[in-house]
Order: sequence, then C-alpha cells, then structure tokens
Amino acid sequence: MNRIEQYFTTLSDEQRRQFGMLDELYRDWNAKINVISRKDIDNLYEHHVLHSLAIGKLLRFKPGTEILDFGTGGGFPGIPLAILFPECRFTLIDGTGKKIRVAQEVAQAIGLKNCEAKHLRGEDEKGRYDFVVSRAVMPLPDLVKIVRKNISKTQRNALPNGIICLKGGDLQAETQPYKNIVETTPLSNWFGEEWFKEKYCIYLPL
Repeated sequence: MNRIEQYFTTLSDEQRRQFGMLDELYRDWNAKINVISRKDIDNLYEHHVLHSLAIGKLLRFKPGTEILDFGTGGGFPGIPLAILFPECRFTLIDGTGKKIRVAQEVAQAIGLKNCEAKHLRGEDEKGRYDFVVSRAVMPLPDLVKIVRKNISKTQRNALPNGIICLKGGDLQAETQPYKNIVETTPLSNWFGEEWFKEKYCIYLPL
C-alpha cells in the first residue's frame, strides 16, 4: 500500500481507504476462487495493483471517459484504475463467471460506484468506449480484431482513443503490424522496483 502512495501522491482519504481494503478482500476471495496465484498474493500491491496503475501514468483519463477492461479476471487493471479515476466509467468483462464474481464482490465491498463487472466474452460486448485496457490477455493483433468495434469515435483525452495494455517480454512480433503507430513504454520509466523491468505499457490508437 505504501508503494501506491509513493507513486500517486495526491490520493484522497477515500481512495486510500479503498486501496487499503484490497489486500484483505483479495486474500479472502482468493482462498475460495483462485484469481491470483497463491504464491503471488503477498505481492498483491506491487504485482497487481501498482502494475494496473501504470496505465494511469501513461494517461490521466479526463472525467467522463468510458473504459472497457477486457479479460479483467478478478478485476485487474479495472478496479485499481476505477479507484484512481472516480469520475470515469469502467466496464469490466471476462468470460469466466467465477472470476467476474470476485471483481463484482470486491468492487461492491469497497464502495466503487463507477465500475460494473459483467460475465461476457469480448466478442459479445457491443458497447462503445474511449479506451480498451487489458493485462496480457492475448496477442495484440487478436485483441485488435475483437475490440476495434468497441472504440468510440468521440475524442476527449490527450491521446486518441484506442487500446492500452500491459505486457512483458519480447513484444516485437505482436507490435510489428502496427510499428508506425504503436507506442511501447517501459514501466521502469515510472516504477523503480526490479519486478517492473522487461514490462511494458503498449498504446495503440484505433
């Protein structure tokens, strides 16, 4: 939790309260429905919460921005981002009902009003959004095929609407088709922890 406050210094008391509740909630739910590897639950704030918030370092969403979290699992990156941007609207979808239940319960427990979690495959999501966000759900070309239909034409942010996703490793093959427009930012630009080396935030305008 201290790491969150170290990198995001203007949090309100309410945001601190909400971030602070995540540890106990995810431990409790993870014991019933495995959404985070058992070995990794002790690293919740660094590997999951702070990792999700890297998207907020790339772009400060303007109030009223509509964001789709594609393949959210237990609520990442959508729930941390919904805490960080209370004036934006987040829709979290995942094809696995058990995982979505965790996201729904956590969002409700911390009192998130700007976040809706739905059991839905990406192909079946019909809504329009300013941005689609995800964490390592699938190769970028596959993601583009599915979500291109969901990107709104109305622009309201400093970056044009599109996809922002978090990935690690060698991304050359999957970013190659978009080499003239894709932006790949190392997370180590923002976060000093060793774990963030070789991890990236990819932005693709659509």
